[in-house]
Amino acid sequence: MATYESIPEFATRHAASGLLRLPPGDDVPLTPRVRRLIDTPAFRRLGEVSQLGLVRMVYPGAGHTRFEHSLGVYRVALEFLARLAGLPRFAEVLTEQEVTKFLLAALLHDVGHWPYCHPIEDIALVGVTHHEQLARQAIAEGPIAEAIAEDWQLEPLGVADLIAGVAKTPGEQIVTSMLSGPIDVDKIDYLARDSMHCGVPYGRNFDQSRLIASLCLNEAGNAIAVTDKGKTAAELMVFSRYVMFSEVYWHHAVRSATAMLQRAVFELQNEIDFARFYETGDHQWVALLRKAAGKSPAATLLAGVFGDQRQLYKRLAQYSLFESRDVYERLARRPYEVLVDLGARLADQLSQAAGIVIEPHEVLFDAPPAKLEVQFNVDVYSSKQQAYRALGDVSPVVRTLALEQFDDYVKRVRVFASPRVADRLQTLDIDAAVAAVAG
Repeated sequence: MATYESIPEFATRHAASGLLRLPPGDDVPLTPRVRRLIDTPAFRRLGEVSQLGLVRMVYPGAGHTRFEHSLGVYRVALEFLARLAGLPRFAEVLTEQEVTKFLLAALLHDVGHWPYCHPIEDIALVGVTHHEQLARQAIAEGPIAEAIAEDWQLEPLGVADLIAGVAKTPGEQIVTSMLSGPIDVDKIDYLARDSMHCGVPYGRNFDQSRLIASLCLNEAGNAIAVTDKGKTAAELMVFSRYVMFSEVYWHHAVRSATAMLQRAVFELQNEIDFARFYETGDHQWVALLRKAAGKSPAATLLAGVFGDQRQLYKRLAQYSLFESRDVYERLARRPYEVLVDLGARLADQLSQAAGIVIEPHEVLFDAPPAKLEVQFNVDVYSSKQQAYRALGDVSPVVRTLALEQFDDYVKRVRVFASPRVADRLQTLDIDAAVAAVAG
């Protein structure tokens, strides 16, 4: 049975020196070979890429970076291993090489992120390379690949495969669930870290230490589960995620800025050299985008988000699954170009009703994208009954918030309008106009 003590990062996880301090006071132990990785240009660039992007428009403290988050995920990965290494079922399956690859994947999982990539990827433009593929490229060649091969004696593409969810062995199947699953190292860090920097309690309202202390393997032995002692912590994590999406990530003002940015990039897609954009940090990315906009309508949109005076579009209407099912289902997860066309048709209709000229880009639909959030469910092991049951079967909280489609309850369809025309449109029957154009 493996003990993993020959892995330097695991063996020195309690070291008193060689530490890097992260908010709110967490120490991350850094071995020389980890330091070499985080000093590569691709990893250092993450220090210029904000973790939450446009969330800063509402929560100004949310200026933390992908660099900070990546190190936080690595720290959580060490905590996962400290718990799981003592479980015979885990240690009998996972080799030291697989555990080492897990640590590398946790550290490097975000290395392909570029500024504001999630909202841009959501509109599925031709020619946009997703951050997962960029991460694969960064790991497969260049300084990171050299460091992995020389210092860790591993094949770089094997690490990239784990990040992509490709498992070639039973041990790697377990590892992929630790990297991306109902309870994973990424979610545990970003929920707490995002919540802390935003100044809200929602993402910190689950007992992280108890949850990690309850980790075990599921009945099949191919994924992470929790013991019954961690059930309440797992429930609270579900609720934390629900509230963070509802109150932070999909806050209406955040989505207004997002809709404006998406429309600007859509208008400029043929003017942008995306390959150049992938290599930048936030400030340079915005500067390149605003330069490409020139004096086009996209320039006005970008000035409203990134200019000297914030002028976000105002919310005219919003629709949720439980309040306006018919309209919601007609608009949610539609292709972005369809939403652009519907916005232009709505602008024309409202122009006629209000007796003013409304440009197509002055009315924007914002709707949940096609890609769904992962549903949250995990097995719970009852030591008393010596049996596994799905968390959703023993928790009404999870059954309500997770087994129902998560996205439909935290992500709304919204209609935004330019400040120039929004006040004039408030007196109109927006719901009737939206229903008409939505068909």
